[in-house]
Amino acid sequence: MNAAQKVISKFGGQSSLAKMIGKGQSTVQHWSKTGVIPARWQPKLLDLAKFKGIQLSSYDFISQMPPQDNGSTLPIARWPGFLRLIESEELPCFVLDNGQRVITRTGATKLLAGGKGGGNLESYVNVVNIRPLLPENLSDRMIEFVLPGVTNKTVRGLTAEDFLAICRAYVHARDNHALTGRQEEIAIKASMFLSACAKVGLIALIDEATGYQYERQQDALQVKLKLYLEEEMRKWEKTFPDELWMEFGRLTGWQEPLQTRPKYWGKLVTELIYELLDPDVAEWLKEHVPEPSRGKNYHQWLSGQYGLNKLIQHIWMVIGIAKTCFNIHELREKLAIQFGRSEVQFSLFLPPPTRQLSPGKLALKEPENKSK
Repeated sequence: MNAAQKVISKFGGQSSLAKMIGKGQSTVQHWSKTGVIPARWQPKLLDLAKFKGIQLSSYDFISQMPPQDNGSTLPIARWPGFLRLIESEELPCFVLDNGQRVITRTGATKLLAGGKGGGNLESYVNVVNIRPLLPENLSDRMIEFVLPGVTNKTVRGLTAEDFLAICRAYVHARDNHALTGRQEEIAIKASMFLSACAKVGLIALIDEATGYQYERQQDALQVKLKLYLEEEMRKWEKTFPDELWMEFGRLTGWQEPLQTRPKYWGKLVTELIYELLDPDVAEWLKEHVPEPSRGKNYHQWLSGQYGLNKLIQHIWMVIGIAKTCFNIHELREKLAIQFGRSEVQFSLFLPPPTRQLSPGKLALKEPENKSK
C-alpha cells in the first residue's frame, strides 16, 4: 500500500473521501494509482482530518521508497507541488529527500520557450550568447531523481538556483543587446519570472522573520506569485495590434514593411488614440513622461495611470472606423464626428484685380513705364 492509499483508507476509502472533498471518485482513484496526493490538497486533507477526528500528519503523505535495484541511490521527490503561474500555466516542482528544490527539465523549458522544443532545455542553455554567463557545466548538473508512482523511469530536473541562473543570464544578455528576436522573447519571460520571484521571496522572508508565515493562508504566496506575474506581463504585452498599423499603412499609402513604419505615425497615435481617448491624459503624458522609445511607451504608463482596458477598447474602435475609410483624411473626419468635434472652415481674402479682360479671367497689373 502506497502513501496515498494509506491516507485514503483513513477517510474510509475512495468513494467516501471523494464525497467529502466534493470531487469525482476518478480524482481520488488517480491519487491511489500514482501514490501521490498533490501538494495543494494536502493542507485541505489535514484540516478535514482534524475536523473529522482522524489521525493524520504531513508525514503520512510521504512514500517510503525502497533502494534502487541498480545499486545507485537516487534522491526521491518526497514533496511534489506546482507553482501556479499566469492563467492555467503550472510549473512542476519538487523537494527531494536530500533537501534540494528542483524544477523538472520539461517544466523549465515550457516556461521559457512557451512549450516549444519539448523538454530540450539544453538547446536554450547552450546558446552562444548565453553560455559565458552561466555556471560551468550547467548541462551536466541536471539532477536525476525518482518520482513516486513512476516506475522504470527516472525524472530529470535542475535546482532552483540553476534555473534562476539561466533566467539571469538571458536578462543580462538582453540588456547588452546580444540576443536575437526569439531569444529576446525568452529573456522577457525570464525577466518576468525573476521579478515576480523577487517580490514573493521578500514577502516570504518577512513572513518568516515575523512569524506571520504560520498565520497566512497556505496558498497566499502562490496567489501573490500569480498576481505579480500578471503585473509583469502587462509591461510587455502587445497593446497596439498589428491591425492598427495595417490600416494606417493602407490609408497613408505606406508601401514598406510595417516593422519599419514611419515616425509620423506616432503623431497619428497621439492625435487619434490618446487625445480622443482623453485630452487631459494626453497632455499629462506629454508633460510628465519621456518621449516614447523602444521598450518605453505611453501605454505602459497609461495602464497604471488611467486604465489599459479603456485604451484597448478605443484602439479597436478606431480600427473599426478605419476599415470604412479610403484615406487618413476621411478617418480624421469620421473620428471628429464620432467625438463631437466641430468643423471649422477658414475664408481666404485676396486683393481685387486691377483690370478684368473677360469674365472669369483676371489681368495682372501693368508695370509702370519709368522711361517717361
